[in-house]
Amino acid sequence: MKKARLSRNTSLRRTLLIGILAPIALFIVINSVSLYRQSLVAATTAYDRTLLASAKTIGEELDVRGYDEHAQLRATVPYAALEAFEADTQSRMYYRVSTQDGKLISGFDELVPWHGQIPPRPPYAALVDFYDGEFRGQPVRVAVLLQPVASAEGRGMAVVQVAETLELRETLARKLLLDMLWRQLLLMAVVAAVTVLVVQRATAPVRALGEAIEGREADDLSPIDAPDAPRELRPLIDATTAVMSRLQGLLNHQKRFVRDSAHQLRTPLAVLKAQVQSARRGDVPPEQALEEINLTVDRATQLANQMLSLAKVEQLRQQPESATLDLAQVVRGIALDLSPLMADNALDVGLDTEPAPVHAHQWMLAELSRNLLHNAIKHSPPGGQLAIEVRPHGGMAVLTVRDDGPGISAELRQRLFAPFAAGDVAKGSGLGLAICKEIVMALGGSLTLDNRPGGGLDATARLPLEGQQ
Repeated sequence: MKKARLSRNTSLRRTLLIGILAPIALFIVINSVSLYRQSLVAATTAYDRTLLASAKTIGEELDVRGYDEHAQLRATVPYAALEAFEADTQSRMYYRVSTQDGKLISGFDELVPWHGQIPPRPPYAALVDFYDGEFRGQPVRVAVLLQPVASAEGRGMAVVQVAETLELRETLARKLLLDMLWRQLLLMAVVAAVTVLVVQRATAPVRALGEAIEGREADDLSPIDAPDAPRELRPLIDATTAVMSRLQGLLNHQKRFVRDSAHQLRTPLAVLKAQVQSARRGDVPPEQALEEINLTVDRATQLANQMLSLAKVEQLRQQPESATLDLAQVVRGIALDLSPLMADNALDVGLDTEPAPVHAHQWMLAELSRNLLHNAIKHSPPGGQLAIEVRPHGGMAVLTVRDDGPGISAELRQRLFAPFAAGDVAKGSGLGLAICKEIVMALGGSLTLDNRPGGGLDATARLPLEGQQ
């Protein structure tokens, strides 16, 4: 499965190779085509010059009698005169000498007479034109020279056509193409080899980093030590180290929670077992034994529920889904739920709230309010006063719960927010304030416990108002 997954992913080396070699290959192809065309132009120019030389040689062998329209041209050009201009047996040359009106004087009558025009700016210092044609079913290149002819007996103008078959030109073009191709292919191979070598060396730190991480133990989340890594890899290494640090924190939190939970659950279970054994032996009356067992079960149930709540806070911390809620409305609902407990203690409850919208999970706000109110009810003397206030102040939603309890000592305040650090072991598990602290920290707020000078305790939770995060 691992190999199949990797094969579907994009390869960094393949991407680099394609990204480097593809533009180079495209440039080489374009350059080869350009060089080939330039070579053809150069070869055509060279062979056209040969054709022009042949035409001039023939023009020098012409004679004339009469003048202008009465001129009679004569040519004594043996075909062997063209053999000096035939480079080899691959190509053949043919000629035609005619008057300006196309009347044949000498040469091959099958060669079509020229009916074109001399370019305004001929490439050579002569009245010459070049064109492609066909002779005896073969493609030919033709040079046309308008040759003035003068003698002691007359003056006239002759049209000299020299045609050459294209075998030699095509052979030269193929040779030029092949010479360029193998050189370009060799260059491409060298570039590819150098690119592969460079990419291999450039990606070596990535492979080494991957092997180092893969070779770690499953629980090794220590920072990545890669001092020799390139600068380009530092953001990835730093981000990975940050993620591993967060994972290490979560793992430590989980281990600590499991350890503390196991330790705390062991005590009520041991007490429960002792009470059951005592009841079975008849050490206490059955009703008293059942009452003690019931209290122990209640404490164990409360402990289990609070441990689940503490775990849920950490779970919700990792989930960004939340909504805008009115803290005042949530607090009023929790106060209504806990009103039977307030009535049992005959508490004088004052509730003063103002709208305070916050961005949070519904469960978090409810659990925060429930724990703070429950602690206040639990520590308030019968007939005491309990004040609950919710107000927006300084960009924060401030929830204050005031009770008439004994307050807390400075030493106890320092550890009350730690899990299982109860002020009164007989009354609680020590998780309520720890849950409250985790909730306000997850929401970006704060929680303080302050003794009032005249007695009592103020528990104040501050949460960012909507739009202030």
